[in-house]
Amino acid sequence: MPADSKPSVAPVKSTGLHVGKVAPGVAKVDPIIIADNVSRAFGGLKAVDVDHLEIPRGAITALIGPNGAGKTTLFNLLTGFDKPDTGTWSFDGSGLAGIPAFKVAKLGQVRTFQLTKSLGMLTVLENMKLGAKGQAGESFWKSLIPAFWRPQENEIEEKAISLLERFKLDAKRDDLAASLSGGQRKLLEMARALMSDPTLVMLDEPMAGVNPALTQSLLDHILGLKESGMTVLFVEHDMHMVRHIADWVVVMAEGRIVAEGSPEEVMNNVAVIDAYLGSHLDTDLGVVTGRIDLKEIQAADAAAKKKGSK
Repeated sequence: MPADSKPSVAPVKSTGLHVGKVAPGVAKVDPIIIADNVSRAFGGLKAVDVDHLEIPRGAITALIGPNGAGKTTLFNLLTGFDKPDTGTWSFDGSGLAGIPAFKVAKLGQVRTFQLTKSLGMLTVLENMKLGAKGQAGESFWKSLIPAFWRPQENEIEEKAISLLERFKLDAKRDDLAASLSGGQRKLLEMARALMSDPTLVMLDEPMAGVNPALTQSLLDHILGLKESGMTVLFVEHDMHMVRHIADWVVVMAEGRIVAEGSPEEVMNNVAVIDAYLGSHLDTDLGVVTGRIDLKEIQAADAAAKKKGSK
């Protein structure tokens, strides 16, 4: 999010989410996801190696880390889009290990993708209607008799139109999804996820590739998910945005959880600084502002080396 862009309403942060000392894997007061010993390797590379992780219910949790940290792979494992080598995890008390993605979504845990998965040759409204679960028309025999599915179809369409109005996409309802901009596709994917009335919404880099003009709209919608009673877990690289809306932050590096805490605690954590830029313990990284400038780090390093050579 641009530095001069400020959300229209300051979000109310959730507090008291954890139990005991803050550390990687710290227990939460009311966790909606609990994962233990989850690992996934690709050849000789261990992309995910998480000993223990709990995601707090009713809060916005940010999953951050440098490129290649394993964030998206962890998303894929937790949502059934990939299978782990080891580990178990549960969502809202239900074990999910080995459960395919479509069943995970039916339980109330839905996700969006960094590269949007809208069906380009269907209209925006048709994409929305696909997101509703438990549709009678999906049954072969019931689909043959309109009286079995027509009333529900009308209800689904009304709900879809209402969500499109909420996400300011109603004017595009009859346009092909392929005609939308990148930011509009992000909005469509988020809106479609809500068609299933989820309990947990997982967003993989919702701001990636989005025109700055739509950034504020996406930000407000993420905050709106929490206000509607949902739990949000999202991957993001923009520390300014994370600091503003996240109640809790989990940091990954080389597949492991290296830190957890409030945004302010995490941005001053040495393990986080090392994960992003290596060890610069004697250098002011600017983490207090939530923005890390690599050029400033390099200039400070050069000055320190010059001073040391005298």
